Amino acid sequence: MEFDFTTILDRHGRDSLAADKIPFEDVSVEEGFSTIPMWVADMSFPAGPFVVDAIRERLEMPNFGYFAPPEEYYDAIIRWHRERKGDSSLTKESIGYENGVLGGVRSAVCAFSAPGESILVHSPTYVGFTGTLNGLGRKMVFSELKRDEAGIWRMDYEDMDRQLRENHIHLAIFCSPHNPCGRVWERWEIEKAMEVYAANDCLVISDEIWSDIIMPGYRHIPTQTVSEDAKNRTVAFYAPSKTFSLAGLVGSYHVIHNPILRDRVRFEGASTHYNDMNVLSMHALIGAYSEAGERWTDEMISVIDGNLAYACSFIGENFPGVEVMRPQGTYMLFLDCAQWCAGHGVSISELQKRGVRKGVVWQNGEAFFRKDSIRMNLALPFSLECEAFERLKRFAFV
Repeated sequence: MEFDFTTILDRHGRDSLAADKIPFEDVSVEEGFSTIPMWVADMSFPAGPFVVDAIRERLEMPNFGYFAPPEEYYDAIIRWHRERKGDSSLTKESIGYENGVLGGVRSAVCAFSAPGESILVHSPTYVGFTGTLNGLGRKMVFSELKRDEAGIWRMDYEDMDRQLRENHIHLAIFCSPHNPCGRVWERWEIEKAMEVYAANDCLVISDEIWSDIIMPGYRHIPTQTVSEDAKNRTVAFYAPSKTFSLAGLVGSYHVIHNPILRDRVRFEGASTHYNDMNVLSMHALIGAYSEAGERWTDEMISVIDGNLAYACSFIGENFPGVEVMRPQGTYMLFLDCAQWCAGHGVSISELQKRGVRKGVVWQNGEAFFRKDSIRMNLALPFSLECEAFERLKRFAFV
């Protein structure tokens, strides 16, 4: 491979939430076990050298005053969407900076709803949506995703329509690809969802932060591209952070084609005076959205696909009663442990703590509104993944 996905980075004490924090207050890693962070959704791979080079080149100018993004910034995003997502509709006017996708979601929620109003989300539900909506005083109404006979997560369109009508909902959050389930929605699925939203006069916030991490054989369809109505009904949010592990630099962006929706979202974002671009994150994005970044992304996807294949095979062979759909996108694995827990008389909390005590720091999936579940981050060197699952076999699933 051209790039490094095997080096094990010691991130302890180096500004890493994933490595330095345990998401359980009453449990710690036992002496003799190294910590393998598999919870926060960032990568344990070294950043691509093209990103580091772009930042280093900017550092040669030792002044970091006020600035305006150059054409190169917009051109990089437009080219990336055209080449990687098959979307040629972006213009400079449709692109706007956001201090994080959730910051953009917050601006959109404030622009298009009032405190006390209901917002439709699918469950399992990303914890970031939960925190944002609760903090804004909005009510969450859930439409549960269902697993079909093949174990694939599907939207329930009749339930979506009923929830929108009965709760008088006119704003929904759509996650594509879906976190935590790992579904990459097919075009017909998005078309049908957008028809349901349109029939109920419902605007759509589409979180597409994972849209670059798509496994072989699948394709991300930007929500705004499925119809002219979808283009004008949808506020979409993207970032290079998941793809290139740049969350610590902060730098996301929106794509909004409808000028009325765009003006309202931008007003909300600007009103705090804090939704301003960081000059180094801007150069990191330009470096990431390059030809070298394309090659790195392709290699990263190949590595993640191998990690997912290993994990799902290992679980199937060693953890009977644990159900998992092999993700079609993202690097997160969502485990349904209900049968295993019931069969062994072990609570999901105790199962999670068993892993953490032996250094496998995974995440409570119940926070995503799915009982007896666990979310795992597989964006790590293969050798660490193997070590983690061997520890789970010896110490957790026993």
